[in-house]
Amino acid sequence: MRKVYYNLMRNPALRIRVVATSLLAAFAANPAGAQQTALQTASLESHEGMTISADPWTDAAKYKERFPKKSPYAAGILAVQVSFRNDSDDSVKVNLSSIRLTVHLDADNTQELPSLSAEELVQEVLKPGGKDPTATRKKLPIPVNIPNNGKDKNAIELQRQAQEAAVPTGVVAPHSTVQGLLYFDLQKQFDLLETAHLYVPDLVLMRGNRPLTFFDIDLGVHGSK
Repeated sequence: MRKVYYNLMRNPALRIRVVATSLLAAFAANPAGAQQTALQTASLESHEGMTISADPWTDAAKYKERFPKKSPYAAGILAVQVSFRNDSDDSVKVNLSSIRLTVHLDADNTQELPSLSAEELVQEVLKPGGKDPTATRKKLPIPVNIPNNGKDKNAIELQRQAQEAAVPTGVVAPHSTVQGLLYFDLQKQFDLLETAHLYVPDLVLMRGNRPLTFFDIDLGVHGSK
């Protein structure tokens, strides 16, 4: 099975971190809404007119509204609420399929996980058996899309819920925001988030097809509680 890895070359001069300033401004401007604002800016990076924020859902209660019957979190799948804000005058296209969750299995082993489609999420949540949380840590599997032609109503409902909650499009119009969930199979190894990054490598201005600098958002310190 082929695994895909990216070379995470960083250029700090081209990226602006905006965390503490955003939080302080939120509390000063609107104390009543400060908690929600804090979640939206917990893990955030901004440059070239684009701002991407990421909020890992590490509290099982956060899944209940979107997934009232079958929780992806209970099956070891992490949902990350991602927001793409475009403050430029041009539309930006984000290649959602290229986004990776970078995790460190140990000091010498880094892996990049692709996001799950709604169909892949259903297969992981509803497949027979379960993952052993006490098992020795090993590389996380790259998801394989296996067609499911069954008519199971639970699978149909869960896939609909996952699709409705997911990021709806990779095209972000000028001065607008697109947001939704991305799903990653951590096999219940949620402690990997302590050193995790959300890597967004492929963004282009649609006028002129000009690429933007990648985003590499540190999720290690922040996240929903």
